[in-house]
Amino acid sequence: MEKVTIDDVEIEVNPLQVHDVRRPVTKALDADHVAMNYFELAPGDSFSGGLHTHHDQEELFYVESGTAEFEVGRERDIEIVDAGEVIRFEPGEFQKGYNPEDAEEDVVGWAIGAPGYQHDWEDLESVIYCGECEAERAHGTRMTDEGRFEFTCTECGEQFQM
Repeated sequence: MEKVTIDDVEIEVNPLQVHDVRRPVTKALDADHVAMNYFELAPGDSFSGGLHTHHDQEELFYVESGTAEFEVGRERDIEIVDAGEVIRFEPGEFQKGYNPEDAEEDVVGWAIGAPGYQHDWEDLESVIYCGECEAERAHGTRMTDEGRFEFTCTECGEQFQM
């Protein structure tokens, strides 16, 4: 049995610096079959950065307070998730969750992924602008040894890091 107080979980932010408060509960509890992260999102912050999918993991987001928006699918349909609501994304479903820039309050939320506590980077795909293709394209995504994201365009093979 493991137990932890959220305020005792060290803050670790996304390498893209898209939020200020992310507490990896999974790591603090030494869990290995589920991923769980606590977030505090100021207006303009996001849970993970850009539109992406995990082909190996489903994700649930619970909004404890505030109102989050999610861009869903390649079409980027908008779903509003209010305090007390949960949204689920199946493996392979593109999504991006965030607190809108014009929000009047912070969002406190939880991200839960299963199975597994860590992504298989080969099963993660991001939709971002490709300078070579001059269009928004799907990109393979991996974490470098330096803790940065490396993106590879699935159309032209162009690579870059953030």
